[in-house]
Amino acid sequence: MEKAKISALQLFLLILLFELGSALLVPLAIDAKQDAWISILIGMIGGFMIFLIFYRLYKYYPDVLPTTYLQKIVGTFFGRIIAFTYIVYLLYLAARVLRDFGEMLAAVGYRETPLSINNLLLTLVVFYTVRKGIEVLARTGELFSVFIYIIAIIGFALIVFSSLIDLNRLRPILEYGLLPVLKVAFTQVTFFPFGEIFVFSMILPYLNNPKKAKITGLLALGLSGITLAIVAAVNVSVLDVATVSRSLFPLLTTIQAIELGFLERLDIFLCLP
Repeated sequence: MEKAKISALQLFLLILLFELGSALLVPLAIDAKQDAWISILIGMIGGFMIFLIFYRLYKYYPDVLPTTYLQKIVGTFFGRIIAFTYIVYLLYLAARVLRDFGEMLAAVGYRETPLSINNLLLTLVVFYTVRKGIEVLARTGELFSVFIYIIAIIGFALIVFSSLIDLNRLRPILEYGLLPVLKVAFTQVTFFPFGEIFVFSMILPYLNNPKKAKITGLLALGLSGITLAIVAAVNVSVLDVATVSRSLFPLLTTIQAIELGFLERLDIFLCLP
């Protein structure tokens, strides 16, 4: 474990950016149809519960990484097996997100570039950041979070001014009852993206003020859940349920629909962050 510390604000922004990540791009919770946004908000509650479990473990072992305290809880042999599984799963998550962003880049701005090249460039950035350490990663998160939210606000304003939103596409609410919404929330959304908050059990020991860990994590999950719910509602209200479910990256399709004077095909700007 490196000797480094990050602030509560930096942790908040890292969690926020992590939770949004590729979840912004994919048709999240679309199996709930026009109630996808409700499923996301309910799934967020499941994310709260998962975070609180790992937060409690962090309270018992504030200066130790999970790969170490697992061996204290279940013994050295089984602890190492679980820790190894934990690391393998983290690698799987990283590979999946890498693939998602590589395909997004290929679909938007680099159509003639092989997917392997896109992924290689992204991987090199990851290698460089990891080599620099958690403090550099946290400061980079501070910088890019401001940039990303400025782009998001501008994009939402352009969608509104383009008169693309049709709220009738979000109706009727709970057309098929609450059960399908709950099923999507607790079998899909709770695990992706909110359940992946468990990876921050590797980051919490670096927090310079442990007392702020709980409120920081819950606020970051809450803001990310609200943001994803708004994005889901906007996608459905602009494209309709059928189009969102067929699209690999519905947010890109929504932004492609913006035609305001000379402003069009603005999806390329999503590649900048």
